[in-house]
Amino acid sequence: MDFKKSGLFILGVLICFAVAAVSVLLEHWIPGGLLGASIIALFMGTVINSFFHPKWVGPALKFTSKKILKLAIILLGASLSIHVVVSVGKMTLLVMVFTFLMCFGGGYFIRKLFGLNWKLSNLISAGTGICGGSAVAAIAPVIDAEDKDVAFAMSSTFIFDMVMVALYPIMGKLLGLTDIGYGIWSGTSVNDTASVVASGYAFSEAAGDFATMVKLTRTIAIIPTVLVFAYIGIRMKRKELQTDNVGKKVKVLKIIPWFIVGFLALAVCNSFGYIPDNVSVIMKTTSKFLMVTALAAIGLNTSFRDFRNAGLAPMFYGVTIDTLVTITALIVVWCMGV
Repeated sequence: MDFKKSGLFILGVLICFAVAAVSVLLEHWIPGGLLGASIIALFMGTVINSFFHPKWVGPALKFTSKKILKLAIILLGASLSIHVVVSVGKMTLLVMVFTFLMCFGGGYFIRKLFGLNWKLSNLISAGTGICGGSAVAAIAPVIDAEDKDVAFAMSSTFIFDMVMVALYPIMGKLLGLTDIGYGIWSGTSVNDTASVVASGYAFSEAAGDFATMVKLTRTIAIIPTVLVFAYIGIRMKRKELQTDNVGKKVKVLKIIPWFIVGFLALAVCNSFGYIPDNVSVIMKTTSKFLMVTALAAIGLNTSFRDFRNAGLAPMFYGVTIDTLVTITALIVVWCMGV
């Protein structure tokens, strides 16, 4: 055993955890919940990497951004429940269907205008349609997305949220939306949970309460979305292996993302009440922190040079999809007459 390499590996992982811990503290210090720990960790890591990036930290970053992230996704399942969908979903299902169609259906065609690869465009669409950074983080390992694509997707959804937290309450009042109508609109079209809470309660307490419930319902969409992308990922890996190993039989069991099985198992257990509420809360908190840690590792493996090389296309794509989702959700809410 190479104790020096092991020590450096452990040190690299601890650096990721340290960045995550600082990010969580900063999240609580920033007023209004405008900046989530995930975004803070991502950008803090990017800043550090732009000035300091020794080669020895590479293995630790890879482990944290891949393995720790998968563990975080498994634990995330313990906080999801089908019962939330049943209670709130009846009123919001129609809006979510149309916004999802806009994100992934419209995004399929719009990405070609910006010249984005399908992995990056779908990460941005997932962040926009489901729940910001959590959806991006959950889908990234399923489709083997690169760290820089995760960073670009997180950044594009973050920029839109920062603007909408300020504009949504103003627009809602100008449009004369009811508390329920505004709650559905903001809950289905604002990306990150913290941003939904901030924009919801800026309108009214009732709107904030309902927007938060809608957002929790929307988060459940992670389950079918991850399954769909897992299926796509398996098919693509199988094709790649068949191309590389002509004539050889490809074993599907070797390319199945097994961490998704753990994720689904916990989601089912939680839905049927097999996980006590206090345990579910602990697992959700742990999942969130591990996800922040993984995003810190992704940031530490991304530099501002990567953003410069990518250009403005990911940002423009993200803003375009977000704007179309905002308009689509508003039109459906108006048609529902709530």
